Formats: sequence, structure tokens, C-alpha cells
Amino acid sequence: MFSGSVQPNIVCLFSSTGSQPLSLFSVQADAALPSDSFVHLLNDSASLPVPSEASLISPPKAYHDEDGGECIGKQLRQTVLHIQSPTLRTTFIQCPPSFSFRADDKGLGLKHGWLQIQVRNLAREWSFEVGIVDKAGKHGVVRCSTFQKYPTLRCNYNLAPVLQLPLNFPSSSSNALTAWSTVTIHLPSFIPQFASVSRDQRSRTDASDEDGSTDASSVPSPQFLPGGAYAHLTYVKIYATCRLRRIWLSDSAPGAGGPIPWEFELYGD
Repeated sequence: MFSGSVQPNIVCLFSSTGSQPLSLFSVQADAALPSDSFVHLLNDSASLPVPSEASLISPPKAYHDEDGGECIGKQLRQTVLHIQSPTLRTTFIQCPPSFSFRADDKGLGLKHGWLQIQVRNLAREWSFEVGIVDKAGKHGVVRCSTFQKYPTLRCNYNLAPVLQLPLNFPSSSSNALTAWSTVTIHLPSFIPQFASVSRDQRSRTDASDEDGSTDASSVPSPQFLPGGAYAHLTYVKIYATCRLRRIWLSDSAPGAGGPIPWEFELYGD
């Protein structure tokens, strides 16, 4: 999508306040649960408009106001994207809309090292995943999930190995004033994790071979794992359940390359 283009220092893939926020994305919801699974634009503070013939979940009262009373924390007086479903895997948005793991499909083709996602924690299970490629052309998928307990690596049929990592939002018992946060990830740092998690997983597999409790075939072979220098990002997929404000990539870490544009900041009340 962008591999043949000049890539600026910052590339924004999604902005909920844009005129066509999902123009670069495909949208999928669970057709079997139309009242509970949907992707919908609404005002964050008012939770309006409510989607027709659907049951909108209420943000949890997990924070405390100045008087010590329970509240839902500071909110945004802006349009955001609400992604909701009890079946996480079936409801998501993806950029680019279609992607295959063929050698000639570079997907996004973005070479930036940092990915940032502005997201609201709705106290439900949430997950996002990204596709990355090393300089040797080996693909990998990194999936970060709030329900994942520890890092694991698994085969993804004939596609790409999937590195599953735990993801934690700031605790409501901390000094956080809002359920909104910016998830920042350094994409090149994922490359060596494929090998390290694979070694740990194979060690556990070897230790449990006697009782047959672990299937060694579920651990991808080292030769199929990305391990060279980071090349580019192929896709981004955001699953239910959350609220999204912005997704962007940058060449440098937050603050290292100067201030981000003011409109990228979070302002709540």
C-alpha cells in the first residue's frame, strides 16, 4: 500500500475525527450476534448516538473523583470508534482491508519503527495484532491480548508464526485519571522475541515429552521464524472490545523526535 511511496516521519492510519476514518480499513462483525457485535462511531463522553437495534455496553465505574466517589474517569468530547463483541475473534477492523502472506504482497509496507494506538479500556477482553517482516522476507504475526498470561509461540498453518504476548492496561487503583491510554510498541524489538520464546517453549516441550502433555509440532521450527533486521509492517488488526481514537506510526520514540502534533494528544474532562 505504501511501499512505493515517500514515507514521512509520521503516518496516521486511523483518526476517529477524520471525514472518512475507516477508509483504509475493512470492518467485520459477528453476523450471528447483531445486537452485541458491531463497530460504531459515537461521542465518547455521551456514548451517543446509540447504534440501532444493538445493546451498547456501559463504561465501567473503575475510577474515583475528587470526593472519592466512583466514576468512569475523564472522557473525550470527541467522536471515537466503538468496537464491541462477546466473541473477540469475529469482530475487528484491519488495515489494509486485505492481506496475504505471499512474497509479492507487502501489505502496508511501512518502515517506521514505532506504532502507537490510542485506546479506551472498557474492562473487557481486548486484543490487537500486527504483521511484521524481516530483511530476509520472513513473516511474523505479533498478537497482544489482555487475557494472555505469558508469551507463547504457535504455528499458523501455512501462513506465519504467531507470537502471543500479554498486554496490561494501567490499573484503576493507580494514579490514572482516565481509561484512555496510548499503547506504544517498538516493532523491531519483536523480531528477536520469536527466537527467545521459541527456545523457552521447546525447552518446556522437551521437559514434558515423557508424559506427552505438549505437542512439539505446535512450536514453529527456528528456520521459519523472523530473525534478521526489521524491514516493514504488513498489517494492523484491532479486535473487540475497546474504543479507538487514533493509530499512527513514527520513525522515533515518543518525545525523542520532538513533540507530536497537538491534535494527537489526549484531552479529557
